Amino acid sequence: MKDLHLLPKVRDSLSFLYLEHGRIDQHEKAIAYHGDTGIVPVPVASLTLLMLGPGTDITHAAIRTLAENNCLVVWCGEQNVRLYAMGMGGTRSAAALLHQAALVSDPKRRLEVIKRMYEMRFGETLPDVLDLASVRGREGLRVRSAYARLSREYGVPWVGRSYDRQTWYASDPINRAISASNSCLYGVCHAAILSVGLSPALGFIHTGKQLSFVYDIADLYKVEVTLPVAFEAAAEGGGDLERRVRLRCRDMFQRARLLQRVVPDIQKLLGEDAPLEEVGFAGDEDPALPTPLASGDEVW
Repeated sequence: MKDLHLLPKVRDSLSFLYLEHGRIDQHEKAIAYHGDTGIVPVPVASLTLLMLGPGTDITHAAIRTLAENNCLVVWCGEQNVRLYAMGMGGTRSAAALLHQAALVSDPKRRLEVIKRMYEMRFGETLPDVLDLASVRGREGLRVRSAYARLSREYGVPWVGRSYDRQTWYASDPINRAISASNSCLYGVCHAAILSVGLSPALGFIHTGKQLSFVYDIADLYKVEVTLPVAFEAAAEGGGDLERRVRLRCRDMFQRARLLQRVVPDIQKLLGEDAPLEEVGFAGDEDPALPTPLASGDEVW
């Protein structure tokens, strides 16, 4: 495996690629997608997230190549509206994770991170006396105000956030569009979080879910990035809504320079002392690990 210090930074990568109904295998030093239109090479060295939809076959060699290039692989449902499984990040150091766990476990330091999140989202400094419930209340008011503003701006009726993944097409177009756009954002934020050795489960505002910290980080960008995409796509009407949303998200992520911002924003939230650049093979030098096998040793 190549030295992880040589891998591209998240900020230098492409955001995401969604594929379905095709076969993926190794192609030279990258991978290739075999679909109805032929063979399409995929530059995994500069890709952050690969989403595999229904009808996708992928070889062992392709997965190995993706892992070596620190590209997160997600197995998802049709149109990327459900998450089934995911790969792992590229760092092997636990330094950043231990720092994150220390912040989450200390009520005072945790509230400081939550307040920084609010200030980054809304440009408003919160009083020191506020508790978590008060911050959540203020956040809810600001988000509802954003929904109402976008509804007026794009002329899309808005009655509230409501959808059921089990009956996806029973939801109104705007709720489907928001879910599809947020799913793309979650994937990119998830990849960035794993790339610097943090846990997607250890959230500060969101808690109790395997992706709690992903939801925390994604919330920094929704009002700016994914909600306008969703309302614009819903306002246009027409079919193939989820695909149009994904394509617009890809373009919006580039315009908003999302990948250049995610890791520095996480650093700002967790503190300048957060060791987010600790990547590489530090864990391989742990004396508790088994001794490497010598040539001719029997493997059980």
